[in-house]
Amino acid sequence: MNSNSELQNLDLIDLLSERHSLVRKISENDWNDQSNIYISNSEWYIMARVYKKQPTISYVTKNVEISRQAIHKFIKNLSAKGLVEINNVENNKKEKCIRLTALGEECYEKNEALKAKLENRIAEKIGVEQVKNLKSLLKLEWGIEQ
Repeated sequence: MNSNSELQNLDLIDLLSERHSLVRKISENDWNDQSNIYISNSEWYIMARVYKKQPTISYVTKNVEISRQAIHKFIKNLSAKGLVEINNVENNKKEKCIRLTALGEECYEKNEALKAKLENRIAEKIGVEQVKNLKSLLKLEWGIEQ
């Protein structure tokens, strides 16, 4: 979907989906244009949950909308890229915790800066106030949470 006229007849759900896909793709391309470390959207999602924290892997699997098996695969990939480290939890032989490495934190912070630039590009087009309003609307309690 590439033209604004194609968006005109979409309902809210499809509009959100189209815009989400578009900004995710731009965000991914922005990252890949400046880094040789490929990080998938799902890996970014997990990194965001881990940033400045050391959650257990079971906490991540309960609080991320991805299957448990996929999360374990993504964590393994992140570890292989040197972006996270997995450690044992004290006094618990079964549980492991995860945290970003220095490289992981650096990548996460660089990507946050790229996303802020994208948000600024959007604000230049539609207006700072409109972006603020959109963010406010998206943060409201919609009464549809499961």
